[in-house]
Amino acid sequence: MANTLVQFRTDEATRIKAIQICEQLGIDLQTYMRMCISRLISENGIPFSMKLNDVQKNKGILALRQMGKISEEKGNSEMTLDEINDEIAKARKDGSAGAL
Repeated sequence: MANTLVQFRTDEATRIKAIQICEQLGIDLQTYMRMCISRLISENGIPFSMKLNDVQKNKGILALRQMGKISEEKGNSEMTLDEINDEIAKARKDGSAGAL
């Protein structure tokens, strides 16, 4: 089976903190992301609670809301797929693409 590249953007502080946590667990961030995708497939859904019974305290929903807010603040919440691909191509050309 052929491998494919999956990319996404996150702020640098979050990336660094995630790497530090993974290192403490003895894995790298890429391995963790592969584990998440494997669990998504094996669970046939999000592998952590996304229940609406207590939305104000649900960490998954709060994280999704925070991502939406950050995306709106950065002005990229309405980007088309072509615009996203252009940004990725530009970052690769400039050498500013992240580790993921």
